[in-house]
Amino acid sequence: MNILLTGKNGQLGFELQRALAPLGRIVAVDREECDLAESEAIRSLVRSVRPDLIINPAAYTAVDRAESEPELAAALNATAPAVLGEEARRIGAWIIHYSTDYVFDGTSSRPYRETDVPNPLNVYGRTKRDGDLALRHCCPHHLIFRTSWVVGAHGNNFAKTMLRLAAERDRLSIVADQFGAPTSAALLADVTAQIVGRVLRAGLSGFPFGLYNLSAGGVTTWHAYARFVLEQALEAGMPLTIQPSRIQAITTAEYPLPARRPANSQLDTTLFRSTFGLTLPDWQQGLHHILQQILRP
Repeated sequence: MNILLTGKNGQLGFELQRALAPLGRIVAVDREECDLAESEAIRSLVRSVRPDLIINPAAYTAVDRAESEPELAAALNATAPAVLGEEARRIGAWIIHYSTDYVFDGTSSRPYRETDVPNPLNVYGRTKRDGDLALRHCCPHHLIFRTSWVVGAHGNNFAKTMLRLAAERDRLSIVADQFGAPTSAALLADVTAQIVGRVLRAGLSGFPFGLYNLSAGGVTTWHAYARFVLEQALEAGMPLTIQPSRIQAITTAEYPLPARRPANSQLDTTLFRSTFGLTLPDWQQGLHHILQQILRP
């Protein structure tokens, strides 16, 4: 099988190269090989590689900067998936794409389901929603995995930022009224590889393609997430200038940012788990494994 993978140097792209290696020949690209903001570059790449499967973890993920760069965010998050989907349909390929909890406004009192209508609060969320809709329209053989708070041992993320700040500062204030589940990039990659294997065995006809919520189990806040990270760091012997218990809990209103965030980012993964018969471990398990890699001497 020929696999075209975008965003090879991102958190998820890095893990996908590992997880997919046994399943076929991978052509992995990043911006240097193909600028996904250029539709013709995408078409040229797909037509030269002629993949059986396209996997697209690449995205514009700078949530606050997107507010001042809406056109670039739209090119990467909305137009690029549509073009990839069009090219996949043209050559008879199928596609896996990753979406975000930020397509929702966070006002629900329960975890969001696939059938809930998106209502994003910011440019990033709107462009990701538009990409999801475009891909679903133009390529019938698609899997869209909607996930949340991705964290990995490779690349930049909230956990690494907390470790850096806790070694530099004696005060930290973290938002405690936004809820979600930190989801390991390794978990997403391993689950993706399992699903790819199933498609290879079953074939495209009759496979349950579509949109699925895919995130780690459990729920936490950014504040509790930060405390967990620093507690793990202390256990590993990392010197910190602030103790986990001293991290101040604040409200979203006390920490204004250019882009509004949803208060509730919880995703209901019942459909995914019942369809594919897979268990999604709680967020602590995946984060513990990642921190072991980051903190390893």
